[in-house]
Amino acid sequence: MARVDGKVVLVTGATQGIGRAIAEALAGAGADGLLLTGRDAGRGEALAAQLGSSGVKAAFVVAELGDIDAPRMLVAECLARFGRIDILVNAAGLTDRASVLDADPVLWSKLFDVNARAPFFLMQAAIAAMRERGQGGAIVNILSMNAHCGGPDLAVYAATKGALATLTRNAANAHRFDRIRVNGINVGWTDTPAERVMQAETLGQGEGWIAAANAALPFGRLLAASEVANLALFLASDAAGPMTGALIDQEQWVVGAKG
Repeated sequence: MARVDGKVVLVTGATQGIGRAIAEALAGAGADGLLLTGRDAGRGEALAAQLGSSGVKAAFVVAELGDIDAPRMLVAECLARFGRIDILVNAAGLTDRASVLDADPVLWSKLFDVNARAPFFLMQAAIAAMRERGQGGAIVNILSMNAHCGGPDLAVYAATKGALATLTRNAANAHRFDRIRVNGINVGWTDTPAERVMQAETLGQGEGWIAAANAALPFGRLLAASEVANLALFLASDAAGPMTGALIDQEQWVVGAKG
């Protein structure tokens, strides 16, 4: 069973969806300290209080990852509150739509700032702290199946996840002798609060979208956030052994298969 007993963890995007599910899974698996971050202070403080009531030392720091100083600030805050960082989970991300023909520089910068630049500099600061302590560590980056290509309306989003996929392997290779493991999950279509808003409201599919989507999938349903959290917990824990540089497709479709 995957456990993270005594570990201190920083989780981005922790106020809802996959990030929240990961934070809850880590807390339930013995994490000693959790620094949670996201944009919604109300949800973040409520989650920190919920986890704290179960005996986990949890704190929330509101942050906008588009702010260039946010990554360094968050790792510094984790060190100040808990004295170290053992695990980093980069779960935050923007999913704004744009194709090759309709993307503009503002949207490009917005998505790359949050989805690629912020995780990179969070890794940079976390790895520096892990190396200084000399006890190794683990990083889990939440990627997307869209990193393989992506639909036409996800050109920029897919590019950000492709960039982070390469950075995941680069960091894993660079710091394997520091015993810092860096792995990523290419998440498939997942039922989250943000995805429900995106499909039903932003894309105008209405409330019936999820029934139609479920019916079209091989296993009859979208992934659950808790399932992504289970895999993230495994990768963050010692149960994963020395595995590093892995990009795992958590999906119902097989890349490259026909039919």
